[in-house]
Amino acid sequence: MTLPLHEALKQSPWQNQPVPHDAASWIQRADEVAAILAVDALERDRAAEIATHEVRLLKDAGLTTILGPTQFGGGSQSWQTALQIIQVVSAADASVGQLLGYHLLWAWAVRLVGTDDQIAAVEQLYTSENLFFGGAVNPRDSDLNIEDAGDHLIYTGQKSFSTGARVSDLVVLEGTLPDGAHVFAIVPTAQDGIEFLGNWDNLGQRLSESGGIKITGVEVDWAGAAGYVNKEFQPLVYNTLNVPLIQQIFTAIYLGIAEGALRTAGTYTRDRSRAWPYSTDPKDSASAEAHVLETYGDLRAKLWAAQALAKSVDEEISLILHADREALTAGQRGLIAVRVAASKQVASTVALEVTNRIFEVTGARATSNAVGLDIYWRNIRTHSLHDPVAFKRREVGEYELLGLLPEPSWYT
Repeated sequence: MTLPLHEALKQSPWQNQPVPHDAASWIQRADEVAAILAVDALERDRAAEIATHEVRLLKDAGLTTILGPTQFGGGSQSWQTALQIIQVVSAADASVGQLLGYHLLWAWAVRLVGTDDQIAAVEQLYTSENLFFGGAVNPRDSDLNIEDAGDHLIYTGQKSFSTGARVSDLVVLEGTLPDGAHVFAIVPTAQDGIEFLGNWDNLGQRLSESGGIKITGVEVDWAGAAGYVNKEFQPLVYNTLNVPLIQQIFTAIYLGIAEGALRTAGTYTRDRSRAWPYSTDPKDSASAEAHVLETYGDLRAKLWAAQALAKSVDEEISLILHADREALTAGQRGLIAVRVAASKQVASTVALEVTNRIFEVTGARATSNAVGLDIYWRNIRTHSLHDPVAFKRREVGEYELLGLLPEPSWYT
């Protein structure tokens, strides 16, 4: 029998087990993590405690280092596998899926913008010590201010959202120098200049630790300014892949939510829903009713289609992310951005439909708080507002009709 998270953590289920050696065994490991999270996901959502135990579970399972180099204890897996794992975890607990997805993004940030030496140092550090990442890079807020103090930089400012940072070991900062130049840096989370506001109190994704953060006088050596050599940034088209990547992470979270919702609703319908007796063709069980079967068939077909599109885009973006950084062209970057936009819009739409319509085939009693089917709708409704999906549809429309590719921005 699978135990609730707090009980399962008393002794790591993977203690003395080797690191998974291939994609299939990593996905199996993710399934094991998901089984633990699913037991008490609703109770933990309602308690809304700081996600310390959830992060420990991810670390114990090794999912935090699946992209890290093998020589330092990591999995050296592809982003295609990582995105599938995010989807598996999100089906059980979307908040934890979000924490994992954002961690993996920020762990990859040094590859996106760093120098070769910075990449080597950061990947050895976080992989060998199994450190967890958060980020303070919300672009809708004013940038953090950066002062150039000679041999080091000083960051100061505030961000409304900082997913994962409160439970992190390392946090990614982004700000601007007086001349407008942007600088990313990775700093230890536990320091006096970093304060968490503890104000994440939202409809869904309650354990994603997405509240505000205040930065006061955090110092970073110029050597830690990602992608800078002698105070000059070394630009690559590859630097701009952070947005397509995080948008595809969103797709994985959304599809995970939809999968979890459909799976849970199906169990409820089979075990607890009652047939409607006032019918010209009454059935003995709800599972035999035509409208119930039609609805489940419709939702499953749509979810399969969304998953198939996402799987294709996962493979495409993974190939780009693991290829030569200097070889990426603006055209290739634009094409993957529009493919990601298509994948995300479909996933968002399908997940919203699934999490809404499951109530039509579970019945009035399924709205009980004791059942908790609302967690899926609350989670997708909350996160799908991250940036307007209408703009993703427009990007795809501009490509289809006008042959235009999205220009890199904080959201494309």
